[in-house]
Order: sequence, then C-alpha cells, then structure tokens
Amino acid sequence: MHVQHLLLHNFRSYADIDVRLEPGVTAFIGRNGQGKTNLVEAIDYLSRLGSHRVATDAPLIKAGTEQALVRAVVVKDGRAATLEVELNPGKANRARINRSPLPRPRELLGLVRTVVFSPEDLTLVKGDPSDRRRFLDDLLVLRTPRLAGVRSDFDRVLKQRNSLLKSAGRRGGSAAESALSTLAVWDSHLVELGTEILVQRLDLVDALGPYVGKAYEAVARGASRDDAQIEYRSSFELTGGPGQRPDRETVSQVFALELEARRRDELDRGITLVGPHRDDLLLTLGNSELRLPVKGYASHGESWSFALALKIAAYDLLRSEGDDPILILDDVFAELDSGRRLQLAELVAGAEQVLITAAVAEDVPESLAGERFSVAEGEVTRVE
Repeated sequence: MHVQHLLLHNFRSYADIDVRLEPGVTAFIGRNGQGKTNLVEAIDYLSRLGSHRVATDAPLIKAGTEQALVRAVVVKDGRAATLEVELNPGKANRARINRSPLPRPRELLGLVRTVVFSPEDLTLVKGDPSDRRRFLDDLLVLRTPRLAGVRSDFDRVLKQRNSLLKSAGRRGGSAAESALSTLAVWDSHLVELGTEILVQRLDLVDALGPYVGKAYEAVARGASRDDAQIEYRSSFELTGGPGQRPDRETVSQVFALELEARRRDELDRGITLVGPHRDDLLLTLGNSELRLPVKGYASHGESWSFALALKIAAYDLLRSEGDDPILILDDVFAELDSGRRLQLAELVAGAEQVLITAAVAEDVPESLAGERFSVAEGEVTRVE
C-alpha cells in the first residue's frame, strides 16, 4: 500500500497543493513553520480521521476559510482508489471514495493505514494515561475499523451518564430516585460498550507485547528482549484462572458489580469512576528481580527507546496482519542521538512507503536515501 497522489485545498497553510509520490522513501525538507508536517498530517488524517497534533478539526482549516479538502490516490495491490474527506468545522464532515459519497466518514477507516513517529511520542511514556489509552484505541481501530463506532458510542453514553450522576447527586427525594432509575439504563449501555473495548484492548496488549520487547531490543543498545514489557491496568480487578485472562462474560459481570459498589462515590463526585476511560497501559523496564515503571524511573534515552519501541511494535503487528502501513517519521530524527537515529532508519528502511519530514537534509540518515522535496513559503518542489 502507498499513497500515489496528495491534493490539499485550504488545509492548514495550503490553499492548494498537488504532490505526486512514489513508493519507498520520500523526505520533505524545510525550516520549521514552512508546512512540511502539514503534508504528512493530511495523509495520517485519512487513516484515522484525526490529527496527531491537535484534538479537533478546526485548526486544520486554513485561516479565513470555512472548509478544507484532503484527497489522496491510494494504491493497494496494484489497484488505485481516490479517497477524500471534506472538513466542515461545526458541521458534519463528508467523505467519498472514487467521488462516490459515503454515508459516514468513518467508513474510510481501514482503507489506508499509517503509523506516525513524532516528537510527541514521548508522551506515551511520560504523559497521562489518556495518551496511552489513545495509542491503544487508535491501533484498535486500524486493526478493526468497526471499533470506531463502539468507541464513539461509549463516549456518548459516558457523557450522558456523567450528566445524570451530577444531576442525581444534587437532587433529593423522588427526583433523585427517578434519576437513579434512569441511571440503571445507562449502566447497562456502559457495561456493554465498555466490555467490548476492554476485551479488545486486552487482546491487543497480548498481541503487541512480544513485538514491544523485540523492538526495544533493536533500538536500545545492550538491551534484551525481556527488558521492556507492557501490562494492561484496568480500573477494576480482572481475574480469570491462574495465568488466565477473564472471558467476556466475566468482564461484563465484574464491571457491573463494580459500578454498583462505587455508586455512592460516583454520585458524590458526579463522574463515572469505573470503565475503560479510567484504565492505563503500564510500561516497565527491568528483569525478574527488579522491574520498574518507565514513567518516573527511566532515563531520557530509555524513555525515547520505549516510545520508539511502541510505535515500531504497532507497525510490525499491523504488517503481520495485512498490508504494510505507511510509515510517517515527522521531525523525529532531530530528537534522537546518532545511535538511535541509525537504528530506527535500519528498522524502517524496508517499508513500502516511508514519509519523512526534517528541518535539514543532514538529519535524514543516508540509509533512507530516496526522493526529496524542498518545502518553503508554501511551495513543495521536487529536488532533482
């Protein structure tokens, strides 16, 4: 899989831009603020209908305009398809395949898959649990696009339930009883959707773990495959048999019981305290004698190695299950020392398509030689 053609209209800094791409390595070189990251951000947007830089679509629209368009010709198994998304802040976005409208933009999910490496990746290690949950959920959707709908429905139910908890906590008498009766309905929806997310995350962490160890060994000099490990941490106790993970029915039952047990606390605080929105991915380094969480204990270099290992693992997992994802290395080489820079280049060199952004050409390792574009003052020019 690779992107053959990228067209942007009123996206970020570009009024109109049209770039033809090839398989292999392509580097966009330009000083900061010239728009090189905007190009790869647009391709990533088609993959997951979101940006790796901002939380909403509004900043993606060129200042002074009301609508943006991202269109790409994607080639898979020798067959080309034109994918496009029309961004309309405050209104519903619209999507098309080969100019034919889709009922919902999320039907594009899964048609092009990207894995992005960027300076923001360090938040996977040093940031809040929400950063690690987002990493897992984005990867879930790339593997199983229908889960985008499950995640959206869960967020909607969670918002409604939190609103009801706040309302019930402030009321008394019959009004509080009525609110609590309604809460039972939302509990059922929360458990159903939350269980699906939990089970899928647990499966993902099981599948991803071996790839993380292998990638960390490759990136961190002197490390062994068992040094880096990941573990899912739920907001309530999940137990199966010895050495086993609980099945879906058990997860659902325990989830429902925990909601009931925490009801008083939830009413007092006006928020939902149990569910996948409160979970975390524990990252640890060490051996059987001493294993410590990466956050708070790892050095800067170890933290970067773990963040890179997570992304490389995601790429390797997706590749093992289907098409090669498009790799995007967004200004990441400038953040790495020479050793990790060369290791990362060696690990990704065999990908079908690698898109790189860098401030100076010297930041791109020689092993990633390929096509180069100069990006300056809104112009994207192929370097011969």
